[in-house]
Amino acid sequence: MDLALDPPVRTSALRLTLASPLYGGATAALFLSGLGFSAAAPQIASFLVDDLGGSLTTAGLFYLTSLTAPVAGYLVGRRSDRTGGRLGLFRLCAVAGFAGWAGIAYSPWLWLPYVISAVVLGFAGAATSQLFAAVHDESPGNDGGPGNDGVVAVVRMALTAGWVVGPVAGAFLAAQTSLRTMLLATALCTLAQIIPLGTLRTRAVTVVRDRPASPGPRAMLPLLAFTGLYVLVYAGEPVKYAYLPIYMREQLGFPAGLSGAIIGIQPLVEIVLMPLAVIVARRTGMMRLMVAGAGFGVAANLCFALSGSAAGLFAGQVLMGGVWGVFAALGIIVAQRLLPTAVATASAVFLSSTALASAIGGAAGGLGAAGIGLPHVFLLPACFGLAAVAGLAAMTRRSPAL
Repeated sequence: MDLALDPPVRTSALRLTLASPLYGGATAALFLSGLGFSAAAPQIASFLVDDLGGSLTTAGLFYLTSLTAPVAGYLVGRRSDRTGGRLGLFRLCAVAGFAGWAGIAYSPWLWLPYVISAVVLGFAGAATSQLFAAVHDESPGNDGGPGNDGVVAVVRMALTAGWVVGPVAGAFLAAQTSLRTMLLATALCTLAQIIPLGTLRTRAVTVVRDRPASPGPRAMLPLLAFTGLYVLVYAGEPVKYAYLPIYMREQLGFPAGLSGAIIGIQPLVEIVLMPLAVIVARRTGMMRLMVAGAGFGVAANLCFALSGSAAGLFAGQVLMGGVWGVFAALGIIVAQRLLPTAVATASAVFLSSTALASAIGGAAGGLGAAGIGLPHVFLLPACFGLAAVAGLAAMTRRSPAL
């Protein structure tokens, strides 16, 4: 199986994206998705504590409700691969997201957001995987045709751009109005994903009609192995976002502006590097570049653990931007090509794995912070990253064509 990227073509990925109603609509939809979710994510704990009277410990447990997302994503992906109804399921998932976030915004009881998040929002998250499956189906031959890898990178950049804008927009809206209003705005952004795609249909039904209802366990092993290694890479993110601001504020005494600049540099580097990652991977191969990307994560966490200077933390965040410039641009492409007969299932399994990674990283970070303290807690994600480097290198050696 050859996962090498397609050779460069004359038509740029941006032009291909703008010329296609599906590609352009998916780009706009994913920006709205990233904008809405990232606006709510940093504020939900405050809402549970300030508006519903929960404790800090109880609020922290809310993030465990996302562990249902991989199951919901798999079920939606399997249904999509059976029927080919990518955009129909996307619209249903977006409506579920609207209902879920609106229900949380108007919740009168503390327990209700937990139930809604576990039962409803898990399915809402599958909307993203359906769009990536639809983008895959649109390519010539349904096999990642010329320029399609670049299109995936452009579409994925839109999701990242939403995550750049969302936290600032959410904090501003909550400060000017209320946390409930901000959560309702998230609901509206989730529903608005439907608008850019209108009533568009795809040709996916004819593509998947003769395929098996679902892939067997053996066929899924490469995808599951790759996703597991991705979880190890991603597990460092909750550790960083939870403890790097505390470390900078309480132990290093950095002013708020400097701390904000250090945190904010990563997504900017990521957006710049995503298209470059596609170009470099055409020469090196995607898996080999991901080995290097995981290595950047190891180096970044060592910077956090061993450096007590602003320059060292900036360097760590720039390296982290390199990690996600590679994995955000290429991860979904690799996942789909590791399970080419069920790309919606592959997309759902890969994209929903971040919930599992967040839970693992959050638990490890909490135990590590209590046991070895700051900043040495960052040695834990560095160890996770080393394991990911070894695993990705082994996948590359076993299949030199990857």
